[in-house]
Amino acid sequence: MPSTLIHPTDPTPRPKLGHVETVLVHTRKIRCDGGLGNLGHPHVWLKIGGHQTVCPYCSCLFVLQDSSETNTSEH
Repeated sequence: MPSTLIHPTDPTPRPKLGHVETVLVHTRKIRCDGGLGNLGHPHVWLKIGGHQTVCPYCSCLFVLQDSSETNTSEH
């Protein structure tokens, strides 16, 4: 049975290990790998639906800049 990853519109990170890194981005499609090279997590592609999204692996918070692209179409 295939699994489905659900991205809330404006998720709120709830880290259990302390501070969550916040990354300001300029595009709605982003890639996260945990930022630790081989010690990170698998590459995941995330979409920002509203204003922000959270990586389900590392709880990194990605926030869309005000002057960012507003096009939500697939490429």
